[in-house]
Amino acid sequence: MSENILEMSQGNTGHGKVEIAPEVIEVIAGIAASEVEGVAQMRGNFASGVVERLGKKNHGKGVKVELTEEGIKVEVYCLMKFGISIPAVAQEIQDNIRQALLNMTALEAQEINIHVVGILFENQKLEPEIEQEI
Repeated sequence: MSENILEMSQGNTGHGKVEIAPEVIEVIAGIAASEVEGVAQMRGNFASGVVERLGKKNHGKGVKVELTEEGIKVEVYCLMKFGISIPAVAQEIQDNIRQALLNMTALEAQEINIHVVGILFENQKLEPEIEQEI
């Protein structure tokens, strides 16, 4: 098994194995996080900014997945809307990602860390993507 692929152990029907790339987990986590009320914008990196400028939506933007000996570690970088409870929204993001991963891949994340990198005020427009590496 490659270091960059997760092999699912559940649902083995004897027909072969199912492998999931970390990029799939990033996409699932990115969509789950952006669905939460209070999240204004996900913060991507240089590569995701270039991809979006070329007209493709990058749903894994603002999410970094690390495969460790202990399990899957998910890092989420986002901007929050002004006036919301940051701890409550962060908890909801963690719950939403954990549930989405469990439902879609039967995998459990060891850690889901939320990094609030900014606040978006009502009269502000969404910030253009800053070309930075996470």
